[in-house]
Amino acid sequence: MEAPWRQGGRGRGRGRPGEGFSARAVVAARPPAPRARGGACAAAAGSGGEGASGKCRVLPPPRPAGRCGSRAELSSQKKFDEIKKANQAAAKKLVEDQFSSSSEDDDEDAEVKQGKILAKTFTIYTSQTDGDASELERTRQYMDEAFQSGAMTCLICIASVKRNQAVWSCCGCFCIFHLVCIQKWAKDSLFLVSSPLTDDDFGKKDYPWPCPKCRFEYKRSETPSRYYCYCGKVENPTLDPWLVPHSCGQICEREFKPSCGHKCLLLCHPGPCPPCPKMVTTTCHCKKAKPVPRRCSAKGWSCHLPCGQMLLCGQHTCENSCHAGDCQPCPRVSKQRCVCGRQTAERLCASPQWQCDQVCGKPLPCGNHTCEQVCHAGPCGDCPRSGKRSCPCEKSKFTLPCTEDVPTCGDSCDKVLECGIHKCSQRCHRGPCEICRQEVEKQCRCGKHTKRVPCHKPYLCETKCTKIRDCQKHQCRRKCCPGNCPPCDQVCGRTLGCRNHKCPSGCHRGSCNPCPETVDVKCNCGKTIIKVPCGRERTIKPPKCKQLCSRPPTCHHSTQEKHYCHFGRCPLCRQPCQKMLACGHLCPVSCHDEALVKQPGLHQSAGPWEQPSEPAFIRTALPCPPCEVPTPVSPLPCHSANPYSCKRSCGRLLDCQNHTCMKECHHVTKLNSTTDGKKAGPECSQCEEECTKPRPSGCPHRCILRCHPGDCPSCLQMLKIKCHCKLSVLYIECLKLTRADLKEKELLISCKNQCPKELPCGHRCKEICHSGSCPLNCSQKVKLRCLCKRLKKEIQCSKIEEGQVSLECDALCKEMKQKASEIKEAEAKAAIEEEKRRQQAELEAFENRLKGRRKNKRRKDEVEVEQSSWQKYKNLIMLPMFGVAVVVI
Repeated sequence: MEAPWRQGGRGRGRGRPGEGFSARAVVAARPPAPRARGGACAAAAGSGGEGASGKCRVLPPPRPAGRCGSRAELSSQKKFDEIKKANQAAAKKLVEDQFSSSSEDDDEDAEVKQGKILAKTFTIYTSQTDGDASELERTRQYMDEAFQSGAMTCLICIASVKRNQAVWSCCGCFCIFHLVCIQKWAKDSLFLVSSPLTDDDFGKKDYPWPCPKCRFEYKRSETPSRYYCYCGKVENPTLDPWLVPHSCGQICEREFKPSCGHKCLLLCHPGPCPPCPKMVTTTCHCKKAKPVPRRCSAKGWSCHLPCGQMLLCGQHTCENSCHAGDCQPCPRVSKQRCVCGRQTAERLCASPQWQCDQVCGKPLPCGNHTCEQVCHAGPCGDCPRSGKRSCPCEKSKFTLPCTEDVPTCGDSCDKVLECGIHKCSQRCHRGPCEICRQEVEKQCRCGKHTKRVPCHKPYLCETKCTKIRDCQKHQCRRKCCPGNCPPCDQVCGRTLGCRNHKCPSGCHRGSCNPCPETVDVKCNCGKTIIKVPCGRERTIKPPKCKQLCSRPPTCHHSTQEKHYCHFGRCPLCRQPCQKMLACGHLCPVSCHDEALVKQPGLHQSAGPWEQPSEPAFIRTALPCPPCEVPTPVSPLPCHSANPYSCKRSCGRLLDCQNHTCMKECHHVTKLNSTTDGKKAGPECSQCEEECTKPRPSGCPHRCILRCHPGDCPSCLQMLKIKCHCKLSVLYIECLKLTRADLKEKELLISCKNQCPKELPCGHRCKEICHSGSCPLNCSQKVKLRCLCKRLKKEIQCSKIEEGQVSLECDALCKEMKQKASEIKEAEAKAAIEEEKRRQQAELEAFENRLKGRRKNKRRKDEVEVEQSSWQKYKNLIMLPMFGVAVVVI
C-alpha cells in the first residue's frame, strides 16, 4: 500500500486543474453537511459508502426544518445507492473473473485501444518515412511502459507511477519520477553537498544535484517546481484516456540530438525523440559524388571511392575509402635520416623526424672542447665555459680562459637551504649545500604539541584525530591530522530499498542511491519479459503473454482448448466428454473431470449476528450421467433398460467351494467368457463361515482361515508345555510337535538343563533333563578318611555305597593316638592337683577370717598360689607335638 502523499489526488505535486489541490483544501471548500445522530457511523455512511459494509448501524438523520433539508437528504441517499450499486457490480465482476476461463477479451480491447493511441502518436512521423517505423522501437518501448500497469516505477520511493500523479522526466536517461520525490531528492542532495562548507563559503558556488539514475547534474535553479507534460509546453496536463499518460497531445517540437535544425514530429511522448525523418540533399564525405537526397538522421554517407587527400607526410595520398573526419596517419615505411644525418633507418612515413643515440662531438669555436649534445639540428653554439663565469656562491665573477676552472671566492655561501628559513654557513664551495641542522621549536601538523627538533626533520605527534569524517559516522583516526580529514574510505554496505543488494558506495550521509539493477519479470512460459527496477519484482503484475498455453491437459482429453499463457490452473475444459458408457454409447455432455462444485457448510457461524459466508467452490471429478439414448425395444432410455431380479436365492457356488450365495437374484459380471455360469461373481456375497475341516491328530487349534477351498494351512501356533523336570516352560510350534516321533519329542520337551533330582546318595543327577527315573550309578567323587581323620582319599560315590573301599589307620596314626591319650591323662592329673590346692587355699583364708586376725583391715587378702611344674611347662611340650601332627597329616 502506498503512502497517502503518493496516492492520486492527495500529494503536494498534483498539477492538473481541478485535482492539484490538497484534500484539506477540498474539504474546506465544501459546505458543511448536517450532523447526524449516528456520530462517526453516520459520517462514514455519507462519505462514499464506506460505512455501508461496516458493523455499526447508521441512524437516520433528524427531520429537516424545510425543503432544503429534504433535498439534501434525498441527494445523499441517492449518492449512497449509486455507490452501493457500483460496489456490488464490482464485487460480482470480481467473482466472475475469478472463475472464468480468462480475460482475453478485456486484454484484446485494451491492446486495441493502446494500438490506436500509438498509431495516432506516430502518424506525423510515419507520414515522413513512408510508413517506416523501424526507428521508433526505442520510443515505442518507453510508451509501452507508460501504458503497462506498474511498469513505470519511481526509483526513489520504489512505487508505481500512476496516470493521475504529477511526474518529472530526466533529460539524460528519460527516467520518470514522482514530482514530490525528485524535489525532496534535489533538496537533500544540495544539503549534503553544502553542509561541509563554512558560513563564509556558503552561497558563493552553485552546487549541482544529480539524477538518481544516470547522475546527470542539474543546477540549483533547474530544480522542478511544477508539473509539465513531456514536451514542456503544457503545465498540469489533463488526464485523457485516449492520450499517452502525462502527455498534452500536441506535437513535441523538441530539437533533435545531435542538433540538425529540425524538430520532433511525434505527439508529446516519453523517452528520447526518434532520429530526424526529414529528407535533405547532401554529398558524400569526400565531396566527390553528386549530392543525393537522404534522411537527415543519416545524411553522412560514403561513396566508397578512394579518399585521395594528401597526407601529412606530403608524399602520399589517403588510400582509404570515402570516410568521415581526418585521414589516418600514413601507414607506409621509408628510409629516413636522423636529425644529425649520421644514421639512416626504415621508419613510418608519418614520423619523419627522429634522433639517434650518438653525441654530436663537433669542435666548438673555442677550439678546446667539443659539442656534448645528442643528435641535434643546426649549429652547436658557443662554448659554455667562455665569457664571464661566477663562483659557486655567485657573489664574484671572473673572466678566465675556457680551459681554467673558476676558483672559490672564500666568502660565506649564504644560499638559502632546503628548509627555506636558514642560510648555508660554509665558505663558498662546489656541489650542493648540506641539510639544515639547526634546532628549532616546531609545532606538529595538528597544532597540539611543540618540540625542539632539527630544522630538516618534520615533527608529527602520535595523537589520533577524533573529528568525524564527512559521512558523520566514523572518526578520522589519522595521526597528527591537520584538520583536512579525507573522505571516509569505508563501504556503506546498507541494504538498499530493493531489499536485495547493499550499497556499494563509500560511507556517506543521507539516503543511499536507488539500486541500479533491473530484474526481468516473466510470464508463466518465460517468453514475454519486462524489465522492472530491482525490488519491484514482488509487487509488479506479470506481463500479459500472447503465446498459447503449453501445459498438458488435466482431463482425459489428448489436447486442451486453445487459450493464452497464464498463471494458476487452466480454465475448465468445455469439450464433449466422449467417454464410453457401460451401455456402449459415448457421453455427450461437456467434460466433467474437473467440475466446479459448491461446498457449503465449511465455516461454522459464531452466532446469529454473523452473516452466512459464501459457499466455496472445489474442483472434483463427476461421474458420467445416465445414458439417455432411447432403446429400440422399449420406450425407456438406455440406462433404464437393464435385466431384472426374480427374487429367488442366487445359489451360485462361492469361492470357498463349500457354500452357495444366499443373496436375492442379482446381476453378476462375467469376468471371463469361459467362466461357468454357476460360479459366483464379484457381486455375490462373500462366505464368512469358519473352517470346519478336521485338524491333524494332536493339534488342539482351529484353522486360522475362513471357509476356504483345498487343504488347511499348517498350524503355526505355539504350545505351552513343561519340560521333563517340571521346572521350565517351553513354547513349541504345534506343527513340530505333532509331526515328531518319540525320540524327537523327547528332545523337544527337554529344557537342556541339568536334572535337579537327588540320588539316594544325596548328590544331584548329572544327566540332562530327561524323562523317567535317574540312574543309580553316581559318578561324584568324595573324600574318604581314616578313623583318626588323618588320612584321606578321593573315591567315586557309588563304590563307597557298595562297601567296596575302606581306609584303615597306619602305625603313625596309632602312635599319635597313644601320645594324645597320655597327654590327656597328664592334663587330667594336673587339673585334679590344681583343684586340691585351690580348695586348700580357700580353706585357710576362711579360717583366718574366723579368727579375726585382720579384723580392722579393709583390703582383701591376696593369696599367692604357687604354680605346679605342669602348668609352667605345658606350652613348651604341647606346641612341638601339635606341629609334628600337622606336618604328618
